Parts: sequence; C-alpha cells; structure tokens
Amino acid sequence: MPVKSNTSISQSLGNLTSWKKEPSGLSGKTDQENFRIVFYNDSIARISITRHELFDDFSYSVIAAAPLSDYPVTESEHELVIETGTLILKVQKNPVRFSFLNLNHQIINEDDSAFGTSWSGDQVTTYKKLQEGERFIGLGEKTGPLDRRGAGYINWNTDNFAYIKDADPLYSSTPFYIGIHHNLAYGIFFDNTYKSFFNFGASNNRFSSFAADAGDMNYYFIYGETAGEIIQHYTHLTGRTPVPPLWSIGYQQCRYSYYPDKEVLSVARTFREKEIPADVIVFDIHYMDKYKIFTWNQRDFPNPKALLEELKQMGFHLVVMCDPGIKVEEGYKTYDDGVKENVFITYPDGTKYTGQVWPGWCHFPDFTNPKTRQWWKEQFQDYVNIGVDGFWNDMNEIATWGNMLPENIEMDFEGNKSSIRRGRNIYGFQMARSTYEGTKALLKGKRPFNLTRSAFSGIQRYAAVWTGDNVAYDEHMMLGVRMVNSMGLTGMAFAGYDVGGFVGDANKQLFARWVSLGALSPFFRGHSMINSRDSEPWSYGEEIEQISRNYIRFRYQLMPYIYSLFYEASQSGIPVQRSLAIDYTHDPKIYDGQFQHQYLFGPSLLVCPVESFKEFVKVYLPFGDWYYLYNGKQYGGNTEVIIECPMHKLPVFVKGGAIIPMQVAKSNTSEKTDVLILHVYAGKDLTSFVQYEDDGTSFNYENGEFLKRTIEHKSAERKLVLNACEGNFNSSFKTLKIVFHGLEYAPQTVNVNGQAIGLRPDVNRFFAGLEKYDPIHDPEPAPEEPVHIAETSYLTQEIIVTW
Repeated sequence: MPVKSNTSISQSLGNLTSWKKEPSGLSGKTDQENFRIVFYNDSIARISITRHELFDDFSYSVIAAAPLSDYPVTESEHELVIETGTLILKVQKNPVRFSFLNLNHQIINEDDSAFGTSWSGDQVTTYKKLQEGERFIGLGEKTGPLDRRGAGYINWNTDNFAYIKDADPLYSSTPFYIGIHHNLAYGIFFDNTYKSFFNFGASNNRFSSFAADAGDMNYYFIYGETAGEIIQHYTHLTGRTPVPPLWSIGYQQCRYSYYPDKEVLSVARTFREKEIPADVIVFDIHYMDKYKIFTWNQRDFPNPKALLEELKQMGFHLVVMCDPGIKVEEGYKTYDDGVKENVFITYPDGTKYTGQVWPGWCHFPDFTNPKTRQWWKEQFQDYVNIGVDGFWNDMNEIATWGNMLPENIEMDFEGNKSSIRRGRNIYGFQMARSTYEGTKALLKGKRPFNLTRSAFSGIQRYAAVWTGDNVAYDEHMMLGVRMVNSMGLTGMAFAGYDVGGFVGDANKQLFARWVSLGALSPFFRGHSMINSRDSEPWSYGEEIEQISRNYIRFRYQLMPYIYSLFYEASQSGIPVQRSLAIDYTHDPKIYDGQFQHQYLFGPSLLVCPVESFKEFVKVYLPFGDWYYLYNGKQYGGNTEVIIECPMHKLPVFVKGGAIIPMQVAKSNTSEKTDVLILHVYAGKDLTSFVQYEDDGTSFNYENGEFLKRTIEHKSAERKLVLNACEGNFNSSFKTLKIVFHGLEYAPQTVNVNGQAIGLRPDVNRFFAGLEKYDPIHDPEPAPEEPVHIAETSYLTQEIIVTW
C-alpha cells in the first residue's frame, strides 16, 4: 500500500508577508514564494511568480521593455490596489490572489479564490474564475471553433502529418488568448516555453486555467475594449511583421517535388503562356543531393545558377526547402563544419544527439546558441550567391521518425543551458529567426522571404507561417480558414494554408473554391504531395483553369490594397486576414458556428467561406452597410442573408465607406502599371485608408524611401481627400482613376482641387471575370453594377474631390 502523507498534493500561493514599491509596479513575498507586478503601459501588467529567490526574466518572445512609471499603490487591511489610467489591479493579501477591474470597478478577470496560482510538483498553474457567458478566442494554430469555451489545448510543437479536424497539438504554439464577457475583453500571454496546457472550462464549470510542466508562472495581462486593441498591445510586447518582399505576397506554386530542372521551367512557362499571374516556384526536398540541405542534386539540377537566371527572366523567384537535420556523413561539408564548430544539440554527457529523418541519421543545430546562428548564416552563402532569396523552414518541431524526442537532450539558451523540455516549443522559432537574420545579412539590403512550419509567440518578427500538412477535403479547407483567422488573433499577419490540400487529391470543385479563398488570404501557395495528382491551376480542366485565373488575377488587381495591409500590420500588429472578433468583438452572432469562418480581408472585404459542394449559403452581415462584390447590390447590417455560391463565385461583400486601391492585373509583381484605380463605396461614416508604396524589395523604406498617403472618405460631406504624400519614394502611378459605387445622386462632374472633371457613368466590369467563369464560351452578360468614373493626374500633394 502507498505510504500516507499529510502534505497537500497541490500548493497554492500563500499569505503576503512583505511587499515593496518597484519601478513600474511592486514586488512581494509570501510564505514560500516571491511575486512581482510590472506595468508595460496603462493596459499591460506582467505577473511573475516564482518559488526561487530570483525571477527568470529571459524571453525569446518579448522584446518590449517596461518604461519607468510611477503607479500609486494603496494599501488596506486586506489588499493592495494599483490604479493606472485604464486599469485597477487588486492584490488580495491572505492568500495572495490577483483581480483586474476597469475604472468602473467591473471585474475583467480574477483568480479562483481557492486555487489562484498553484504548484503540483514542478507543474505550475494559474486558475481563473469563469465569468458568466465568458468566451475565449485565440491560441493561434489550433483546431476547433472560434469560441474555445469548454475545450482544452496542449502546446507541444509536434509534426502531425495529415492531422484530423480536432487534432491537438500541432506544429506551433502561441500561448496567448483573449477572454470576452459582459462587453469587456482582456488578453493573457503566458510566456513559458515548457509544455503548457490551457483549459477554458473543459470538464468543469468553475475555472479556466493555464499551466506549464516547469518554470515560473509568468504572464502578461492585457486590457482593451476590443480584440483589435488587445492584439495591438500584444504585438507591442512580441513584435510585428516586417513589410515582406512584394513578390512573396503574389501566387506561389509548390509541389513535393518539381524535378528535374526541365519540369521547373515547363511549369514557369505554362504560367506565362496561360496568362495566370505567379511570382514564385518553390523547391521541396528533391532538389537536394539525397535530402542533404545546402546541396544540389547534380543529375536533376546540374546548373542551378543558370536555372535561377532563366526563372528570373520570366519574373519568378525561387524558394528552397531548409530542414534542420544535418546528415551524419563524413565528407559532407555542412556536417564536417558543424562538428568542427560544435554547433549541434547534445546529451548531458556531451554526446551529440542523433535522430533519423529524410537524409538518414542526423544531428541538429542548437539555434539557442549565438555561435550556431552565426554558423547557420554562413551555410546560406552559396544559396544567396546564385540568387535564392526565399527560404522555407520545415521539419523544425523537431520532426524525427518515431516522433519522440528524448527529453534529456540539452540546449544552450544563450549560455544558460536547459533541456529540450524547455526548448522544444522554441526550436522552430529559433531556426526561423536564424534563417531570417542570416539571410537578411547576406542579401545586403534585400528583403528575404522566410516561411516556417513550427513557431512560438513572436514568430511574426521573422517568418510567415503556414498550417502544415493539410488534407484535400472540404472540412480541412474550412478548418484552414479558422486556423488562419486564429493565427491573426495571435499576431501572425503573414499566414496561410496549402491551397488544394497537401495530402490526397482534390476534385475540381474543391480546388476552385480553395483557390478563391487563397486569393483572399495573406499567404497564397498551391502545394501537393508526391504521388498525388497534378495540382497546378490548369490541371483540373479548362473550366477550373479559368476560375483559378480569374481569382489569381483578382489578387494581383488588389495588390496595392494588400501591400498596404501588410504595411498596416507592420505598424499596428492588426492582421491582414481578420476574424470578425477583431472588429465586432461583442457581437454574439459572429461566434455562431454558421458564421465563425467569416473574416474581413483588410478593413473592407467581407469573405464568407463555404464548402465546395454547396450552391447556397447563409451569411451574416455585421453592423454597417454592405455591397455584394459582383453586382453592387446593397444590404443592411446585422442581418442574415442567403447567397448563391456556385463554384466560380465565392461570396464576398464590400463594406460601405470602403476605399480600395487597385490596379490592372500583371503577370507578376515586378511589372508596374501607371494607373491607380481607387474604388470608393458610399457609406454613412467617415472612413480612411492608408495607401502605402515602396520599392518592394529592399529595406530602404526604413530610411524614408516610401510613399504613404492617408485617403479619407467623408460620405456625409460628399468629399474624398487624398492627403499629401509622406516619404521620399517616387510612385509608379501617374494617373488616378476613381470608381464611385453606390452614389444616390450622380452629378455630371466632380471638383478636383477646384477644377471640374467629367464624371463618366459606366457599368462596373472590374469584377466581371469573377462573375462568369468562362466569358469567352459562356457569353451571357453578367449583372452589371452602375458606377461613375472620374480620371485625373495622380499627384503627390493633396487631392480633394467633391461632388
């Protein structure tokens, strides 16, 4: 029989014994623990709790520093109270528990009174009282619904091939969520890289909780009125997506794998011959010599430099797969150099860890060691020398055959050695960081494109993220939309999925629907697996080819709008693909399972995903005025509408007041046009949009080489103002064409800076290609929306248009 013990299995944070004021907060002691509160601004409070003498302040995720601020502390018999300009934090003394309130003294979030923060062995957990009607959103790349109430999740980065619809864990961990109740909202970021667990009222009706297998309890409480405001605070802490190279947001074509070089060129030429825009060809592992990174298969790619030059002449960039496994093989330069420089992960006895993956038995670089990151940079020199500027970090969970990393292997952690238990969730993040920082240095002013499968909070600073090995069926397509929506809620502005599905064979209806969705997502890549059917846009017959061409061309028409959205993300952290929870946080309808997939692509385009086999779908139009994209039909907000959705027509609506800069579609992003087409939709409120341009390839924008102008639409005043441009970049646009939608009264002229310009009535043919999948062989005219067009010079100074 087991020996009886009077010791409690779980130990919670005890009674306050002392406290003192600290810069930007306070610190205190309990019977057996230390705690500290630090404010990063009026809305962000960091709570650190440890059983050790010193706090562990190390973080790969957080880059913000706490400013020196003097927040007053009021003490009473039972509590300490700190008040900022937006938030009240109460610290109960006996036992120590934390409560967060707004300035109206409404409870935003509070510890469970009995459990608070507790330890069970090394595992540390914070328990929060469930509020009535509380919803939970976020956690990034997770399956499940938008509202995660009643569910639990694990953060333990895992290679999960062909994952099922409710699989957990997956490839990435972003331990940040947003809680919503009683028209209040808050965020919690749990900055601990050990295996962690989130419970949002799963199997209980008392508490939500977050826990880690080891390490300190270290979380950031963030208060905001909306999810969008909270995301801005979160990305203030963890960083924001830098403006990507323009070509990387064009269409990318991938397959596992394209080889030999003649097939690669054939695919590239076919895009150009069929006039389907594209910017990128992606190489999976078969370009390597026996899957060894930093090598080329000399039989299939005898002259990669000449191949890249030919692709470049056709307007294509190349992205190459980068796996972390370095084959144990004497004479293989990368292996020999890695052994010499001692850059690999080891066991506690100093022996190098060896795991089996594509090349065979491999060692793995320790990217938490600065020496390794420098070594990794040097390995990319040969790629950069021949013109490669796109890099795809894969298999970096770490993925090995057997999928069971020994937990005693060790990592450097910047000279503070720790085990893989702490390092597994951060490994892919650090690999992506090393690739980005290394190639950025080697490219000497050019922006690299960097993609990763595995990630942790803060990854947006270094890489785009895609959802891994998805499967070619409708449920997975819809799951991918929800996951990218959720990734946006956790700061990942550059995210996407494999269009058409990586595993299995899509049918033609599914591929057509997936392409239309991918065209209105941040990262747009078609990809398919070895031994599956061809999955290029022309591989499903002429009808699907035309639908694909239409939607890919539509994306390229939207490129001024999309590129401006990436600039916005770099400044505010607001993602390109926006769950409706960002702008309509407190609208209960958006959490309904019928409508949870819907999202805004930027501020103006409401995308309503729907399965490929459906001909009609019910959509929800939230507050505002809405125009159906294809024919301009107007709808009021806060309404449910049944919409036709044949495979050539993805339901999309435009928000009233929208300002959407567009252009004529080109075959790739390096081709320029001198006409900016500004679509302006009538609305009731003042709206604005920041249009952004730079050279699309360099970091010169950091030194003022950009063009930015705020465009304001004052519907009530019948006025459109293009404010004077900021920055030193010379725009490629010379002519401005303004397309007015929804004008109740259409004058014959508009005034442009006081000069009368003719307003030409017309019909909107701009989206005609989306309305009819085959306008050549199916010439029945599409419904045409009456619009009014004005044309003038595109000036850098202020332009005022009135009507």
